[in-house]
Amino acid sequence: MSPPDILALGRELMDTLAMGWSRAKVDEIMSVFGEEAVFLETPFSSPLVGTAAIRRWWADVPYHQSEITVSTGEIFAVGPWFSTEFKAVFRRRRTGEWVEAWGAIFCETGGGKVTEMRMYWHRRPGTGTR
Repeated sequence: MSPPDILALGRELMDTLAMGWSRAKVDEIMSVFGEEAVFLETPFSSPLVGTAAIRRWWADVPYHQSEITVSTGEIFAVGPWFSTEFKAVFRRRRTGEWVEAWGAIFCETGGGKVTEMRMYWHRRPGTGTR
């Protein structure tokens, strides 16, 4: 794919991810991943390989986060990779505490899907009021 195509694909995939996360819709989130995708939540976490493992990680979102708003920034692309920044604001279901998370997402693509996603983010409890 040429860079403009990766930019458009990255925008489409990140818009879908952000919408799915904001709605706590795991199927919508999972629609961006290829079957053998690799997901790293942080640089220090173990990679999750395959959609079953990735789905288990994202399946916690509806149980632990509410009133979720996710936004993503400009897409930057090089070869099959794209990146963007993101912001997620949510309320913890158990405590009612607001959380604001800022970070960056780096994705490799293949076949119109994410084949590898690396997230680098920091959560700040108590700062995410809307």
